[in-house]
Amino acid sequence: MITASIVSYHHKMDEIRKVMDCVLASPVDKLFIIDNSSNDRLRELGEISERVRYIHSVNRGYGAGHNIAIRESMDLGAVYHVVVNPDIYFADGVLEELISYMDEHKDVGQIMPKVYYPNGDLQYICKLIPTPLDLIFKRFFPSSITERRMYKFQLRFTGYNRIMNVPYLSGCFMLFRMSALQDIGLFDERFFMYPEDIDITRRMHEKYKTIFFPKVSIIHAHAAASKVNIRMLKVHILNMVRYFNKWGWILDSKRRKLNKQVLRELQSINGG
Repeated sequence: MITASIVSYHHKMDEIRKVMDCVLASPVDKLFIIDNSSNDRLRELGEISERVRYIHSVNRGYGAGHNIAIRESMDLGAVYHVVVNPDIYFADGVLEELISYMDEHKDVGQIMPKVYYPNGDLQYICKLIPTPLDLIFKRFFPSSITERRMYKFQLRFTGYNRIMNVPYLSGCFMLFRMSALQDIGLFDERFFMYPEDIDITRRMHEKYKTIFFPKVSIIHAHAAASKVNIRMLKVHILNMVRYFNKWGWILDSKRRKLNKQVLRELQSINGG
């Protein structure tokens, strides 16, 4: 069984319908719509198909919302579960290709495809485990200053044209092997939003391969709310503080070890 979840917070009906159509055209057996909004105006989405389950939930955050669906999926005996953002769109065959790769590679716990913006530009969704400086530079400094640092942090030197095992994958589209999730644990609900993908990917990467699979791609209409909204910027900063309090600010030996290993492997393949 394959399950999927979308967490919505006051998203427009047509936006959710668009991503739902993509998911329901795939081999997903059950799609959970977790609605963290203050109202349940999306409830009718649960009537579209028997494969859809709508849950109106108290807003305890992005990861906590997906955990509701993941726990129910585990009870159903799902083998794979895909976490999908409300602003993701993909063609037929994408999920099938990813699942086929995971079926053939039992050591893979998590996988995601290549990601493009709607205008065709590539999104740099493969990263090293961040230091505080990485995130400060990325968030608050112009690209003219951060270009060299981001070239390494976002693994741009790889060209994004081959399969890679990387320790931090974007949370916009995350396909998990359920047995691996049961092993490492679900999303850490201490994080309301933003660092939950860093945290779960690095935990997964410590025990399983976390794969970037560029043979298929999706579209992500990404809009960084924290760059334009002061309240969301505060939420972002607060949750990143919680993340670094958990893993370490400067002294994070696991981060140093994993990043060094990944760079060594990728640079050797890339010819130094």
